Amino acid sequence: MRERRAFNTEVGHVVHGDVGRELAGRIAAAVETSQAVGCDPADVAIRVSGRPGVDYQSTIALSLASEQGGDPQEIAAGIAAELDTADLLEPPEIGGPGFLNLVLRREWLEQRATALLEDARIGVAPAERPRRIAIDYSSPNVAKQMHVGHLRSSIIGDALARMLRFAGHDVTPHNHLGDWGTPFGMLIEHLVEEGWTGSASAGHTIVDLDGFYLEARKKFDADPDFALRARRRVVLLQGGDEQSTAFWRLLVDESTRHFEQVYDLLGVGLTPDDSYGESFYHPYLAGVVRDLTVQGLTESSDGAICAFPAGFFNRDGERSPLIVRKRGGGYGYAITDLATARYWIDNRGAEELLYVVGNPQAQHFAMIFTLLREAGWLSEDQRAEHIGFGSILGDDGKTIRSRAGGSVKLIDLLREAVERAAALVAERGGLAGDDAAEVARAVGIGAVKYADLSGNRGKDYTFDWDRMLAMDGNTAVYLQYANARIRSILRKAAPPAGTPVVLADPAERRLMLKILQFPQAFDRAVTERAPHRLCTYLYDTARAFSGFYESCPILTAAPDLRDSRLVLVLLTSRVLTLGLSLLGIEAPERL
Repeated sequence: MRERRAFNTEVGHVVHGDVGRELAGRIAAAVETSQAVGCDPADVAIRVSGRPGVDYQSTIALSLASEQGGDPQEIAAGIAAELDTADLLEPPEIGGPGFLNLVLRREWLEQRATALLEDARIGVAPAERPRRIAIDYSSPNVAKQMHVGHLRSSIIGDALARMLRFAGHDVTPHNHLGDWGTPFGMLIEHLVEEGWTGSASAGHTIVDLDGFYLEARKKFDADPDFALRARRRVVLLQGGDEQSTAFWRLLVDESTRHFEQVYDLLGVGLTPDDSYGESFYHPYLAGVVRDLTVQGLTESSDGAICAFPAGFFNRDGERSPLIVRKRGGGYGYAITDLATARYWIDNRGAEELLYVVGNPQAQHFAMIFTLLREAGWLSEDQRAEHIGFGSILGDDGKTIRSRAGGSVKLIDLLREAVERAAALVAERGGLAGDDAAEVARAVGIGAVKYADLSGNRGKDYTFDWDRMLAMDGNTAVYLQYANARIRSILRKAAPPAGTPVVLADPAERRLMLKILQFPQAFDRAVTERAPHRLCTYLYDTARAFSGFYESCPILTAAPDLRDSRLVLVLLTSRVLTLGLSLLGIEAPERL
């Protein structure tokens, strides 16, 4: 049996999907024949080439040379000599220090174009081993309006959930609501003292609750007696006191209506059934503390019960604690996050835990994940991942604020986006009434989402209305307009079934190659939890279509050529529409 080695192959911009698997499989077979070394296709890195006249490159010869010695160019030549190119590839060339330069045969590309018309997934293969994934995102607080700080978690989390489902995984979102603890004792006590009753509270909106919360906070900070009563109210609430529970339920119900309104406008697929507030996990907290203590993973520290996950220290070199129970017997975020993870692993069978939460929480989650493994609650075949993101900045380079200096209410920002888009739609003309309103909503919300998703999520970005609603550049509007233009062509003519494709013009070939790369872009976006990879690909595809449209007459071409080009037009629309939908963005038929 031949030796099998684990090569240090490059990962990252690697091709997956039908073409990538076929290329990797053929190169792996050529490696075994030419080098007498076992080679798994998964070890073969196939990259999209940026060189003119080269479609793909493989660095396998460089990896082999590094692993076992030898001249990488000679190794590459040996692989090329044994490579099965039949039907798929032109004879490969050796480039640079030992790259295998690969060019797809025109005939294969033409056949592939016709075949893709029958593939709703445009070459994306479902996951070979689907995973059960729980993803935590959005996480607003009850009794407070959602603000711009909730935007990125909601948008990124929704996009990742969509992509993971399309990849074939079993995805369950959970919206970790802040609905428990001292803030609610404080607010309920304030409402009781203000004379609230169940009937009197029925007409209050989330705006009222937001104001009541601010009033309660001022009293809590300024009046020690009120603070004491508020803490007692927490005990009553946690003990099931009927009056306190009734007030709490009113707060949750009104907040839920507000959250639904925001999610509906934003096009985020969270529902009340996806809400798991801190109150939901409260019954599990004592058990988590007990089990950590039994395992010897806690210590008493100044009256509090703390865990000290290995490897975490403060600036003074002292161990960093996770407070699992406060000195007064209360609970904080750490114990709730531990109970949450344990619930989704033990009760719901999650194999992966994803948390779409801002960058400042990186160390917190790293400590939580370490403690979960130390406790044996997160096994080796399970994983937990913090998917961090940066802040939204204003023109001054600081966290975006309202003109009055407060946080920007999310519902107000989204409505302004739709209003600005409505002006853009009206300026273009051609749409009116409900049609114009629907397109304005798609354009406005799409602009906000794409501005967020198109950049590296780990970095801050500056909120800029003019840039995100621009008709050119890497924006949702540009992609939506490109697709609307395509749909206009297809309303006039459509390719007959089984139309043979002829790629005679270089612009046709460039567009087809870009369409063929959809699986690779999608897989990379999923693997890296990086929606901007898919955004960049869609933008490049739209630009490739623009070059094709300028170079190749479509409707005025000879019949056979017209039908062939209509296949490319239709495939481009399918790529743009599917890609945008995976980001949670609509693609209007008209714009």
